[in-house]
Amino acid sequence: MSELITILLVDDHALVREGARAFLEAQPNFVVVGSVGSGGEAVLLAADLAPDVVLMDLVMPGMDGIEATRLLKLRSPRSQVIVLTSYHDDEHIFPAIRAGALSYLLKDVLLSELASAVHKAAAGESMMNPHVAARIAQELESLPKTDGAQYAQLSEREQEVLHLIAEGFPNSEIARRLVISEKTVKSHVSNILSKLHLLDRTQAAVFAWREGVISRLPHQRESHPPA
Repeated sequence: MSELITILLVDDHALVREGARAFLEAQPNFVVVGSVGSGGEAVLLAADLAPDVVLMDLVMPGMDGIEATRLLKLRSPRSQVIVLTSYHDDEHIFPAIRAGALSYLLKDVLLSELASAVHKAAAGESMMNPHVAARIAQELESLPKTDGAQYAQLSEREQEVLHLIAEGFPNSEIARRLVISEKTVKSHVSNILSKLHLLDRTQAAVFAWREGVISRLPHQRESHPPA
């Protein structure tokens, strides 16, 4: 018998949760261990249950799915997050991936594809909606080619800021973590974009992923979310 895959459902619509639960529990080896309607509940439950896979909605009252994904990955690093949403614009795609989501699917996904995504996520493999995958590829293609010399031009502080941008943190949180003002963070961000010849924070984050900046820096994300 194959190993069971434990799943946590997160969506503020009870009908969506119940429909997903009914389908998933009808599949061999899938066990839904929790079903919650808010990001805050998801973080707490994941910390207790450490599910293999989390199906995460993005737009919810209170804590949204992006922040919930970020905190959940801190509390339960082994849990793989599949975003399941109706939104496929840049405002949602890139922050969700930066926050730690492994896969990004839309709610019109075929049920067979959803089951496949869960199996893949449990094995650490990603699955993307075609539109989302195309946007990520487009963003990568739009970045200037580099031999590493541009990155080397960044100061140590600018490298730290770039790392935190790639982790998906807003300026306010970057300022808190580095113990500097938001105004100083904005100045660093401006310098980073100028030195790397990039247009915006999204491109900066994609540049960081492509260049392996996170593994290159000694700075690591805090092991626990801030109180």
